Formats: sequence, C-alpha cells, structure tokens
Amino acid sequence: MKKVRHFLRLTDLSAPELKSLIHRAMELKELQRNGREHAFFPGSTMAMIFEKASTRTRVSFEAGMAQFGGHALFLSPNDTQLGRGEPIEDTARVISRMVDIVMIRTSGHDRIETFAQHSQKPVINALSDESHPCQLLADMMTWYEHRGEMAGKTAAWIGDGNNMCHSFIRAAGLLGFHLNIACPEGYEPNTELLNAYAHCTTLTRNPIEAARDAHLLATDVWASMGQEAESKARIAAFAGFQLNKELLSVANPEAIYLHCLPAHRGEEISAELMDAPDSVIWDEAENRLHAQKALIEFLLNQ
Repeated sequence: MKKVRHFLRLTDLSAPELKSLIHRAMELKELQRNGREHAFFPGSTMAMIFEKASTRTRVSFEAGMAQFGGHALFLSPNDTQLGRGEPIEDTARVISRMVDIVMIRTSGHDRIETFAQHSQKPVINALSDESHPCQLLADMMTWYEHRGEMAGKTAAWIGDGNNMCHSFIRAAGLLGFHLNIACPEGYEPNTELLNAYAHCTTLTRNPIEAARDAHLLATDVWASMGQEAESKARIAAFAGFQLNKELLSVANPEAIYLHCLPAHRGEEISAELMDAPDSVIWDEAENRLHAQKALIEFLLNQ
C-alpha cells in the first residue's frame, strides 16, 4: 500500500515542495479572484475535527473544499468521541474510511500524531500546541507575494516562543532566511528545536535588536486559547514586546509585518499598525484560503 502523506509540521514538506506550494497558492488565488471555475475535486469530502474553535480555520477550509467542488464536515467536540469513549486510533480508522482527507485542530500534538498513524487518508494539522504549519503556509505566501524571494533575508519573531514561533523556525530552515527571536525569559521556544536550527536562528531578550534591519516582523497574542488564567502574568512579562511603529522604524525600510489573528490591539500589536493602509495582515488572513487549497490539492494528488 502506498504511504499516505500527512502535513503535521512544516517539515513534512521538502524545501522544493514548500516553494512549489506557495507558487501554486498564488495561481489558485488568481483563479478565485477572476471567478474561474476550479472544481478539481468534485465529490471529495474533508472531515474537519475541531477540539479548539477558530473562525479563520473553519471558514478557509470549508470554503476551500466548496470551491474545489467537494464538501467539508464540521465536527465539534460534541460530535466526536475522539479520545473519550473511543481510542483515537479507532476513530482514525473509521473516519479515514469514509472521507478523503482529515483536518484536526486540537491542543496536544500527540493526538494528531496518533490519529495520522492510524489514518488511511491524509491528515492536516490545523493547529496544535507544538505547531501551526497551515498559518506558516499563508505567512510565507504573503511574504513572497509582497516582497519576493525569502532566501538570504531576515525575519523577526516578537513575543511568545509558541507554536507559531516553532513553525517560523522550521520555515527559516526550509526557505533559507534568518530568524531573530525576541522573547522574555521563561517564554523561549523549544530548546531542542532551537538547537537543531541554531544555524538560522538567534535568540535575544531585546525586541529592538531582533527587529533591526529585518525584512519581516511577526507576532502573536501573548496568551493563547487555554492560557487565559495566565493573562495578567503574561501581560506583565511581555511589556516592551509590542509590535509597533518604534520596532518598524529600525527594520528594513521595505519591511512588512504579520499577525496570525485574532489580535489584541494595544497589547502584542499597536492599533496603529493593525489599521495602517499598507498593512498586509488582511492579505495574510485571506491567504489561509489559497495556501490551504494548494495543500489540499497536493495531498489529494499524492
């Protein structure tokens, strides 16, 4: 039996595959913008398993499957027995016999790994506590769309060393840019991952130092879903780590900035940058649709 391709981390793609996916996403965006039919997968079905809610993830995957001529099934925590009454392994065996592709958004990365190991069909990580690779597809597409080739450039991650930061680290390794990471003590990304990518990452406590001459600045909320109880402590720890005009002023003159949304204006990013007429954050949000369609097409054609 042919081995099933999954997309659980960005590094499940090779560098050439990632670059090809970005170019294909831009082609699909053009088709969509021009109103051209591209129902390449009529009758195909995606199971969307949501253990953590998300506006952008649901809309982008559901709309994408509809535009491909397929269908997406939304499964909330109340709709599945994932890991409760039934082992994840059994759920994977059953669901993957009924659909063509599966998308999972959950907390524990191990849950997605277990599901994928027992699935007959491709599994996409739509977010886990360890990684957010679909967002990075959209982010890298947005960077390339506005500024071209990323190799040899510098990006700066400002804030929590979270799942988004982990995926940015892997993107740096695949696409050949350098990543400066500015985070407070105690909020660093995974040490093993940092060590593995020491050749293309620099960790600092100084946001200005990280942003200096960078071609791309990126951030995320300081307290993610499930961390609400830590909100006050995190706001105190991340004081001074806001993505704002001051940081942008020391970056490369052509620098753009990204936020995966939803944003807390006035905390991790200033309202001024969010509402700036030249902000590409809204392109970034839209590009979830096009990048994920390119990914779905890639996996279904394996």
